[in-house]
Amino acid sequence: MTDKYLDYLYREHARLEDEIRTERKRLQPDEMQIARLKKLKLALKDQIEAWAHDNGTSGRLTA
Repeated sequence: MTDKYLDYLYREHARLEDEIRTERKRLQPDEMQIARLKKLKLALKDQIEAWAHDNGTSGRLTA
């Protein structure tokens, strides 16, 4: 995985977090949508951590 792709994963992770925050602020949040976004975000986190483990570096995600 290249650094460019890793940067994309970080940006996508942050974008999903923003979407989750926005959805939670709605008057009637769509819990199914939030759950779907959380699953996607977790999958990205797993990819980032796997890359960091394979390359002997620490991931920079906290959530």
